[in-house]
Amino acid sequence: MPPREILLVYDRECPVCEAYCRRVRIRGTIGMLRLVNAREPTAVMEEITARGLDIDEGMVLKVDNVLHYGADAIHALALMSSRSDAFGRLSYRLFGSRVRARILYPVFRVLRNGLLKILRKNRINNLKRPGNDRF
Repeated sequence: MPPREILLVYDRECPVCEAYCRRVRIRGTIGMLRLVNAREPTAVMEEITARGLDIDEGMVLKVDNVLHYGADAIHALALMSSRSDAFGRLSYRLFGSRVRARILYPVFRVLRNGLLKILRKNRINNLKRPGNDRF
């Protein structure tokens, strides 16, 4: 049986998101992680938009047809991640607790949005909200 595919949907134009997503490794016994650029049209982005999830405000982890969003996504990812390197151990310590993930994720999101504003990046605006094109 082929390994289960786990999708991590994030903004590839965000340098912090890109660095995090490129470093994260899930345990091989859980499945294969596939990174998906939220700025490209894909079936999973259509699903995210149909569910009303604002991709500019949180990454999405899709596991077995379940969408985990924002703090829940990073928490689930921390639980699945390999802790064989320093990055995996740090990620688990920060986000392995649902409470810590729900406290820390919004802080990191505010910092990310500030960075993208400085870098003059456009929002993905998958929900097509008027006037919501810039950070």
